Amino acid sequence: MKDKRIGVVGLGRMGANIARRMKDCGYAVSQVFDVSADLSAALAEELGATAAPTLKAVSAGSDIILTVVTDDRAMDAIFFGEDNLFEDAAGKIFVNCATVTPDAHRKIDAEAESRGAASLEACMASSIPQARNGELYLMIGGKKEVFDQIKPLLDDLSKTLLYIGESGKAAEVKALVNMVMNINTAALAEGLGLGQSLGLDLRMLCEVFSETGANSRVLETDSDDMIDRDHECYFSGAHAAKDSGIALGLAASQSLNLPLAQATFDQYERMIELGIGELDKSGIAELTFPGRKGSE
Repeated sequence: MKDKRIGVVGLGRMGANIARRMKDCGYAVSQVFDVSADLSAALAEELGATAAPTLKAVSAGSDIILTVVTDDRAMDAIFFGEDNLFEDAAGKIFVNCATVTPDAHRKIDAEAESRGAASLEACMASSIPQARNGELYLMIGGKKEVFDQIKPLLDDLSKTLLYIGESGKAAEVKALVNMVMNINTAALAEGLGLGQSLGLDLRMLCEVFSETGANSRVLETDSDDMIDRDHECYFSGAHAAKDSGIALGLAASQSLNLPLAQATFDQYERMIELGIGELDKSGIAELTFPGRKGSE
């Protein structure tokens, strides 16, 4: 597997750190591409790769291409735009890591097959340090034989690797993961906001939460940031809104009403309206802690 040439498209902090991890593991990172030419050039120099001038060049110079872009529109652009990854794609394998709709993955999978290529979704339930250290939690959707073929590479990226099922199924699971995470984040922010209003010591409150039914993974990862107003961005409020919107779309397709998910989506949309959507998702505390930026 390490004789395969690796291309990486989308060089934000997740994509760039996945590329670095591939290099550390002995893979030949041959092509990197981002809409920001400066990002491409800097990472290419760091890794000894080529800053591909076009998406077509990424496919031409790679055997396996990992994509880490923002949303459905970005996915559509890199695969179906005027310059796209499907040109010269026969024999290539695309591993798509973005959180997008299941339908986006299904569309790409079908087109890849028609061009003699293959596609997997590799949905990530982890953050930037895990991408850098090869400790991602990866949920895979697509053809099982393609998964089996490149499993050694996926193992090098992940601490936990789970094959979910056919194309679109991993994306469905990821949408539910982020929906529940976003609800928990909003609930924690509101609980701490009410605790502050009551004059309670917030760190004591978090200790109590951790030993009771109020415990959650979000408490572990976000409570200090909420209390300290440290919103270094690992996962923005804008991305949280996008991901909750995907889950709400899936619910609508099943004629389900999810009031908690809808309320949480509305909170993150409010962050965007107030101009704080690019804060880390824990910045939702700014809507609920009295006397703070964005509170009402």
